[in-house]
Amino acid sequence: MKKTLIIVCMATLLAACNSNKKEYDATGTFEATETTVSAEQSGTLLNFALEEGDDVEAGQEIGLIDTTQIWLKIRQATATKAVYQSQKPDLQKQIAVTRQQLAKAKTEQQRYRELVNDGAAPAKMLDDATSQVQVLQRQLDAQVSTLNTQLSTLNSQMSATDVQTSQLRDQLQKCHIKSPATGTVLEKYVERGEFVSPGKPLFKMGEVKQMFLRAYVTSAQLQNIKIGQAVKVFADYGNGQKKEYDGTISWISSRSEFTPKTIVTDDERADLVYAVKIAVKNDGYIKIGMYGEVKW
Repeated sequence: MKKTLIIVCMATLLAACNSNKKEYDATGTFEATETTVSAEQSGTLLNFALEEGDDVEAGQEIGLIDTTQIWLKIRQATATKAVYQSQKPDLQKQIAVTRQQLAKAKTEQQRYRELVNDGAAPAKMLDDATSQVQVLQRQLDAQVSTLNTQLSTLNSQMSATDVQTSQLRDQLQKCHIKSPATGTVLEKYVERGEFVSPGKPLFKMGEVKQMFLRAYVTSAQLQNIKIGQAVKVFADYGNGQKKEYDGTISWISSRSEFTPKTIVTDDERADLVYAVKIAVKNDGYIKIGMYGEVKW
């Protein structure tokens, strides 16, 4: 009789222990990678065809800021470059006359050299011809130097207008509002017709097809998990309604959620928790902020 009573008591205690055993190893909430898209240029929002809940693709154009002033500045820079281009001197034509005079002077110098050598002309005539050649050579060198300086200045000014045009075209491109990634619009902050400025938030989007369960584990549980480990994730809808998903541990925090004191007791050490992220492919039922559980 006593043996039967003991067996019944042990069975009762075992059942109680099993009933208190948790069906999960950690809990947390679901989150998504969220991105806030802001304006990069100032102006009136001419188009903004976007609503909360819309799915957008990476690179998709979803809005346009007024580009009138930027286009006018581009035309002005193009006209300025054309003016600089028209002012560029033709080096060969500019020095053609001096070069011809120099060639003639050198011919005269050679003729007088031959006459002096033959004794048919005084040496002074050769000296005068040589001096004339030297003068014309200096004039030619000065002309070339001046024209090269002028060309260099105009080329630099043209390069500056090219840089200015490139900057303006970059600004023009930024007037076209595009989605930086594929996802779903979570919040919309502006409407068509509003004036926006650089840095003003336009909308927030999230990559809801790939969700993450952010859970917390104790230091004792760290030895049971590692990055890349496959786990089971349960989305909790309340009233005992759960849905199971396959998950993969994608991140484990390298430090606890708070800075411990220099001396930590065993009880306090047990209270230290570490954040982990479990990647889950969303089938459309998991929502941001929903409660979840994980089992490994």
